[in-house]
Amino acid sequence: MRSLASIYRLGVKEIWSLLRDPTMLVLIVYVFTVSVYTAATAMPESLHSASIAIVDEDNSQLSQRIVSAFYPPQFVEPVMAVSQRETDAAMDRGEYTFVLNIPPNFQRDILAGRQTSVQLNVDATRMTQAFTGNGYIQQIINAEINEFLARHRTVTALPVELSLRSRFNPSLDKAWFGSLMQIINMITMLSIILTGAALIREREHGTIEHLLVMPVTPTEIMLSKIWSMGLVVLLATSLSLFGVVQGLLHVPVAGSIPLFFAGAALNLFATTSMGIFLATVARSMPQFGLLMVLIILPLQMLSGGMTPRESMPEFVRFVMLAAPTTHFIEIGQGILYRGAGLDVLWKSYLSLFAIGTILFVLSLTRFRTSISRMA
Repeated sequence: MRSLASIYRLGVKEIWSLLRDPTMLVLIVYVFTVSVYTAATAMPESLHSASIAIVDEDNSQLSQRIVSAFYPPQFVEPVMAVSQRETDAAMDRGEYTFVLNIPPNFQRDILAGRQTSVQLNVDATRMTQAFTGNGYIQQIINAEINEFLARHRTVTALPVELSLRSRFNPSLDKAWFGSLMQIINMITMLSIILTGAALIREREHGTIEHLLVMPVTPTEIMLSKIWSMGLVVLLATSLSLFGVVQGLLHVPVAGSIPLFFAGAALNLFATTSMGIFLATVARSMPQFGLLMVLIILPLQMLSGGMTPRESMPEFVRFVMLAAPTTHFIEIGQGILYRGAGLDVLWKSYLSLFAIGTILFVLSLTRFRTSISRMA
């Protein structure tokens, strides 16, 4: 009981220290509100509002059909240019992503069965729109030509019909993905920052020496930082999930929220231990920030949140099994998107607990060593 009381009081001390740090408070509020909202709303569509100019030198019924096929939301209203020289200068200024040039006698050549060509200039510096829009424009032009030649807007019935069903996100709204994945990423980032900064702050202010003369053990000191900073992150996560994601963005959550927070608590157990380990390695906050860059980027980019793990090299997939975020993202996506339960995700929970235990032992060993050197 004495040990639990010490862990509780030391944790309360950490919370009061955090409340007196306005920079950290602003960071917490920002990453779980503005950052989540912008990640959901500013996430670019595969092809959205692409600028296009068209030089129609044929001015025929077919060319007009092609021009009318470019409409929002994939494209802005096409700009009808007079000549190729005018569009070349506009592309040099970055005004258009695509410039389509329909040559003279285009419709006549098509009806006569003669070979003809349409020129499409693409600003390849706009990688996302250029890559996706290139194929999309080709499909539009081919479809309009085929429908024009068939004299009606029907297609030949195929012996097999593809029935498309979009599960878990029927409207294909990227805000659903962006907001929830941002919360998962911020849980990891903020938990490492808060615990690491708490330990470095005590070392810089000299209060760690005060703890050494108190009747507390390194385990109690470390557990107090873990539960206090983990609680702060969980509270911020709940406010973001209910207030921003469900309230402001109207993103539905499919599965059990308590089950998700149980996975978040296990992930926090691992990441807060990681934060303490990094704080024992770094000697100052700038060094801690540099170590954070080396740790956070791989955790966010290679854990399956941005890119499916199946598309990564086998070696990377194997190495990232040791990262807690890999299993937490599986838990988050399974619960929040697909409504999965513990019967499906128990392996991820078990892996997360095992990784957290290993990180806790390693961090505690390193923490004891650093304290013994100070003593």
